[in-house]
Amino acid sequence: MTFFPSRQVALELWGFSLHWYGILYLIAFVAAYVLIKKLQSLRNLDLDSEEVSSLLSAAILGVIIGGRLGFVMFYEPEYFLSQPLEIFMVWKGGMSSHGGFLGVSIALGYTLWKRRVPFLPFLDVITVPIALGLALGRVGNFINLELYGTVTSVAWATAIPGVEGLRHPTFFYAIAKNLFIGAVCLWHLRAQAERPGTVFALFLMLYGALRFAVEYFRDQPYGGVDLFGILLTRGQLLSIPIVLIGFGLMIWVYRK
Repeated sequence: MTFFPSRQVALELWGFSLHWYGILYLIAFVAAYVLIKKLQSLRNLDLDSEEVSSLLSAAILGVIIGGRLGFVMFYEPEYFLSQPLEIFMVWKGGMSSHGGFLGVSIALGYTLWKRRVPFLPFLDVITVPIALGLALGRVGNFINLELYGTVTSVAWATAIPGVEGLRHPTFFYAIAKNLFIGAVCLWHLRAQAERPGTVFALFLMLYGALRFAVEYFRDQPYGGVDLFGILLTRGQLLSIPIVLIGFGLMIWVYRK
């Protein structure tokens, strides 16, 4: 048994490596279980432990499969077409939060429908656990010193081993962004009980807009995308539909 054999690995036992990412994912899902049980009463839900576990199991599959396939399709499709077996090697890294969103949406949507759980009240409740889980994922980025920012001279610039120049610590920006979103959603969840769906709509708009902003400071190894003469990063391009969906949902809920 070896503790902390590298920056990315927390424990190595009999040749098996337990990565910090795995630990953080576990913490995120345990926290989600506890928070859903505590917050569901704010939307008049009464899910038992088995139902919550089933929904979280679907979410776990959605995050892992969607996040991985999102990275494959959105960021390195040419590489994985030439090396298709590496799609399954998730331990080598490469996850997309936008792909994770899509995967969770499909998996949770099907499970909520199958178990006849009200969609919008449950989506309101899970905004806080999702925001916390996203923040923990960015803690993993900090531990691995990945997804750092562009060269800068700000006082809080960070040195990344093996990388030229001081960089924006965009993993810290993302952690702060996600914790802020979680706090706003928690406040709104407690304050707005008459219109289920508004908290989830607010979450989508905040996440998409703030992710769009953080992308300006992030190093872009995959280059940009030209959208009608405007150069956007891939993260910014994928964030636009999230904002629009949130805005459309908010209008629909209020009109309803």
